[in-house]
Amino acid sequence: MSDARIFEDLKHDHDRHRALLAQLGETSGASEERSTLFESLRQELQAHAAAEEESLYATMLGNPDLREEARHSVSEHKEIDDYLGELVETDMSSSAWLIKFKQMRHRYLHHIDEEEEDMFPEAADTLSSADEKRMAAVFESRKPKELERAANELPGDERE
Repeated sequence: MSDARIFEDLKHDHDRHRALLAQLGETSGASEERSTLFESLRQELQAHAAAEEESLYATMLGNPDLREEARHSVSEHKEIDDYLGELVETDMSSSAWLIKFKQMRHRYLHHIDEEEEDMFPEAADTLSSADEKRMAAVFESRKPKELERAANELPGDERE
């Protein structure tokens, strides 16, 4: 692994997501703080997933040795997006919202731990330095654009 920037970019996002999840878990009711933190998390997760799929996962899908792992992760992104959609539609002051949030948090933390501990090292060992540089460039270009899209698209909205 000669250019780990893509994995550093993704890990940096994951660390931000962990912090947002922790902060959100400390909120209660339909407070302004909960609403603001959730909206930040929602947009961040949607943008991260889209940019990650367009950079890392697209490259992994093209490699037979990494294809199954990429498919698994894409399905987990869909699962997280479904949770986000349910959370958007649920009253934040209800116990159902908190239960759904805790389920989503558990699944997402499992997902990013799995990526960092298993997928990233395997991809780094399998993909070339040129692949890694290209993936980083794609991710860094797409992420801001995907953040703009996420601000206007709720989870589950059809993506182009």
